[in-house]
Amino acid sequence: MHGHVQSVYHLDGVSEREKPNVKSSIVASYNTLLAPKVRAACMEATNLPRREALLTGSSSSSHSSEEHTRSHNNNVIGFATWLNQFSILLHRSLKERKHESLNTLRVFQVIAASLLSGIMWWHSDFREVQDRLGLFFFISVFWGVLPSVNAVFAFPQERAIFMKERASGMYTLSSYFMSRIIGDLPVELILPTVFLIIIYWMTGFKPEFIAFVQTLLVLLGYVLVSQGLGLALGAIIMDAKQASTIVTVTMLAFVLTGGYYVHKMPSCIAWIKYISSTYYNYRLLINVQYGDGKKISYLLGCFDRHGSSRDASCKFVEEDIVGQISPLVSIGAFLSMFVGYRLLAYLALRRLKA
Repeated sequence: MHGHVQSVYHLDGVSEREKPNVKSSIVASYNTLLAPKVRAACMEATNLPRREALLTGSSSSSHSSEEHTRSHNNNVIGFATWLNQFSILLHRSLKERKHESLNTLRVFQVIAASLLSGIMWWHSDFREVQDRLGLFFFISVFWGVLPSVNAVFAFPQERAIFMKERASGMYTLSSYFMSRIIGDLPVELILPTVFLIIIYWMTGFKPEFIAFVQTLLVLLGYVLVSQGLGLALGAIIMDAKQASTIVTVTMLAFVLTGGYYVHKMPSCIAWIKYISSTYYNYRLLINVQYGDGKKISYLLGCFDRHGSSRDASCKFVEEDIVGQISPLVSIGAFLSMFVGYRLLAYLALRRLKA
């Protein structure tokens, strides 16, 4: 009896030491038996729409209707997936860009520039055409350089993360790109708005509210175009230092041909002004504040052949205000640049993927 109990105890001891781990056995069985079947089923579900598309010509009308329904469902599911990716990436972009664009140093930079320029042009006279034109061009230079230089670092800095996440199939290029473009809008447009609110009333621009709104829309459109230029050059070059150098040289060319410093340019570089966003912004700001120039011409007496027709202010009116390009042309150029620069950036990212 004692030996029997000892034998049982011995057997129980062996079973306690040597019985297999149930969890490990289940995992091993799943990996061996079920996982291949699940993977095959997923591949089958993925390839089903493609296979059905190949059989469309030989299928009956009922099968064609079913295929159309499946295709529609697949499109809906695909769009829902894209929308989910877009919303997640947009949320991430907003969180990152909020701290990057609204950091203390950049806010100080913009507010300091607005206060300094507001003091410099404090309640400038409407008839002081030369001073006003200098202010318009300062605004064009400041909000041309700042957004483009900041935006040029966007894609080069995110290149490593972008390539890693794209390689793992986390999201599509279009969802990433659209989330980046839309996520930049609210944070990039706050500071220009604050800048204009400060400077508009300090410098004594036209007091009409509609004129303020028009000036704000022009400035915000210009900021988006300048940002697009930086995004495009950054995506094409994908090196932060090289891209910042190129964008600086490009903006320098745009500023020099913007129409304020030189009116009679050499023909070999005169064409640059027609692709210069600074040129179109400068013209739009002038148009909002001075219109076609007739009112200021009468105020200055520029139509008087015997007196002030040779006055310096009248010369500025004749060269910078009267007879300039139509505002619709400038707006059309802005829209073309807004779309064109971002399209170039998207194509550059597609090339990077390849």
